[in-house]
Amino acid sequence: MTETAGETVRLSLDALRALAVQVLERHGCSAAMAGAVADNMTAAERDGAASHGVFRLKGHVDLLKGGVVNGRAEPVLSRPAPGAVRVDAGLGFAPLALALGLPALAEAAREQGVAALTLTRTVHFAALWPEVEALADQGLVALAFTSSPPNVVPAGGRVPVFGTNPMAFAWPRPDGPPLVWDQASAAMARGEIMLHARDGHTLPEGAGIDAEGRPTTDPKAVLDGGAQLAFGGYKGALVALMVDLLAGPLFGEVTSLECGAAATMGGPQPGGELILALDPVRLGGRSDGAEALLAAIAGQEGARLPGQRRFANRARSLAEGVDLPSVLHAEIEALAAG
Repeated sequence: MTETAGETVRLSLDALRALAVQVLERHGCSAAMAGAVADNMTAAERDGAASHGVFRLKGHVDLLKGGVVNGRAEPVLSRPAPGAVRVDAGLGFAPLALALGLPALAEAAREQGVAALTLTRTVHFAALWPEVEALADQGLVALAFTSSPPNVVPAGGRVPVFGTNPMAFAWPRPDGPPLVWDQASAAMARGEIMLHARDGHTLPEGAGIDAEGRPTTDPKAVLDGGAQLAFGGYKGALVALMVDLLAGPLFGEVTSLECGAAATMGGPQPGGELILALDPVRLGGRSDGAEALLAAIAGQEGARLPGQRRFANRARSLAEGVDLPSVLHAEIEALAAG
């Protein structure tokens, strides 16, 4: 189902997914790779996370055309230790590698209490919450970390060394959807800055600097020779450093700085992702204390639990579909045509 209204186009989630699959297959993805990536993009649009939705299709196509990504890669899983799962993504996009690795990670976590999944030689071009939410839906606590080419400066510096280096966390709940959050260690996600530039919006103070190192609210100045800032000054920069080490050198993958040095074109480059899963049953957990804490937050006027907005968007999108800017829809239709 597709409807046009003014400057937006409304599509059903099924139609949106089919369009994304068409684009990806057209430009070199296998059916399995295209389906996994399209599922991820559709989920982002469904939940109102437009910066990780089909807006990124052009970037995926650019990476495929540039030879950075192998659209027909077949990930390979191994178990180097009882609590360790490893997936070599074969230079493919992360969603297909995750589809292979997450079930094995969940199994290992239930066996060991704690387990880790490492993805190597993968291009991560998506949000992190889908993988941690999938684990929390199975009763597991989950954390995820990944890095990206350097766009963020260290506190007090002018030269980028960190990626936006996001992290995500999910906590299962007995009577409802899990608690889930996903955030960059930068003050803003890279995709959000790109959307601000596309739409002619200014950035909030503290998001970035220009090519001369001066604070700026111009998203184009940040993207064109400037750099992003970590949230909270040195505290966010330390989080970015932690993520960089956990998502790369810990299991033999690249840092953001090394990823940037190897880059042949804009956008994500091959690197790693770390996902941790913990089983509350094996660790002797209790949900009553957690639920009391969450209730104390949710019960305060003006406060809300992370993920609530996404779940509200999800319910609405499932019933009504999603609205895309007409310009974006036209761009995707052109990509689908070749």
